[in-house]
Amino acid sequence: MKNILILADGSIARHFIEWIGRKRVSENHYYVTCFHENSTPEKMAKNITLIKADPTSYARIRHIMSETMFVQVFIIVQAHEDAYYVLKNVRLVDDKIRIVLVNPWDDGEIGKDDKNVTVLNVDELIAAHLYDHLPNVPVVAQNVGLGKGEIMEVLVPFGSTFAFRHVGSILQRKWKIAAIYRKEKQILPTNATTILPNDTLLIVGKPLVLDGVYKTINKRIGLFPEPFGKALYLLLDLRFDREVALLYLEESLYMLEKLENRKLFVRILHPNDFDLIEKIKSYENEHVNVSVCYDNSSVEHLIEYDIQEQDVGLVLVSRESFLSGMMQQTLYLLKKVVYLFGQQRLYNIKRSVVLMENEQKMESISSTAFDVSESLGLELSLCDFDPEGEFESKHIIIEHYETLAHIFSMEIKIEQKVSNPVRELAHMDNILQIAPFEKNMHGTSLWKLVSTHIKDFLLTSNKHPKLLVPYATDEEH
Repeated sequence: MKNILILADGSIARHFIEWIGRKRVSENHYYVTCFHENSTPEKMAKNITLIKADPTSYARIRHIMSETMFVQVFIIVQAHEDAYYVLKNVRLVDDKIRIVLVNPWDDGEIGKDDKNVTVLNVDELIAAHLYDHLPNVPVVAQNVGLGKGEIMEVLVPFGSTFAFRHVGSILQRKWKIAAIYRKEKQILPTNATTILPNDTLLIVGKPLVLDGVYKTINKRIGLFPEPFGKALYLLLDLRFDREVALLYLEESLYMLEKLENRKLFVRILHPNDFDLIEKIKSYENEHVNVSVCYDNSSVEHLIEYDIQEQDVGLVLVSRESFLSGMMQQTLYLLKKVVYLFGQQRLYNIKRSVVLMENEQKMESISSTAFDVSESLGLELSLCDFDPEGEFESKHIIIEHYETLAHIFSMEIKIEQKVSNPVRELAHMDNILQIAPFEKNMHGTSLWKLVSTHIKDFLLTSNKHPKLLVPYATDEEH
């Protein structure tokens, strides 16, 4: 049992005593001295002992502190002069005991030279709470941890780049989403937990990092490729891309031009044409950087380093490079958006197409589909091509996309048709296909014979460019 002495006078003291009475910490016993009736509540908790005494009297304080061993003293009095006498009396009795002194007078001198005194400036505390209620200001835990801003509470607004994203699809480097508060309930998130507008995120990490995360959460849609990262990363494997490398570079530069304040990092793998490399390097400027890898023994580790170091959000790569070696698995684990080049060039693309799948996948990629479509100036189509014509089960997905279209002030075209999705896509021209980036995606046409899943047809055709959006599954907790 820890004994705590409260030298009380005034309304702040009364509210404090009411508070400790409600909380009922069984390991603490409180001794309250007061000399005004309004300093204590009408009903006292069982672990509070009331002592009617004048705390400005040295003799009374000495008597109280000699009868009971206290671990801490709280000084909460109304009169400025009384506070000085009470503090002096306590220090005469015990010069080592920890003291908490409430300072409502904005006095910077009281208690400042005593290392065992914690002074709570009432004006500063109220000002801090008022500041926390301003818009665009993060709420920082001031009395938890280091109290330097390493714990922050952030409201997710409508239109945020974090809204409708799975937690697992957001790179959390040097910070972490510890909890989500929704409709007065706490959620301990997994990778597959979806963040919704009006959610409050409790995030922890380095204060400087959290400041950046706060700004990112409050940025509205139109800042693709965030929140996956900021930079673009073009992978040119000259074993596969030698003949089209300059076309892929031009397409990447077009993407760079469409996105605001981004940089493009070009990584050349398996160099076998030095004239071509020099031509690619001639495009270098303040927004474009070109690097060549001459050691091919640890390509995956190099790519991982590049992506983390440059804060890459979008990787541009050919279908052949994507399917080679461990490339697909490496990019999947890094949770980055991947753009696969197609035979049709991005600068000729007129619309983006999302083929309807199950509800969780569709919600996972929805905000990115709207974001990239707006950034590139594309019409967005949500297509349900079902050979069986089972459209009724998809109404929730359609409502979700229509809601986002309203929020982001964008139009969306809903297409439902009894047909084979592979054939429908084959007849389309100048489209960007947007799909979930799943763990196992196959590039051989053999899978057409044994599978009915869209992901197994996705990489069998090279006609359309494709945007693969990271998608967290329940198995990835």
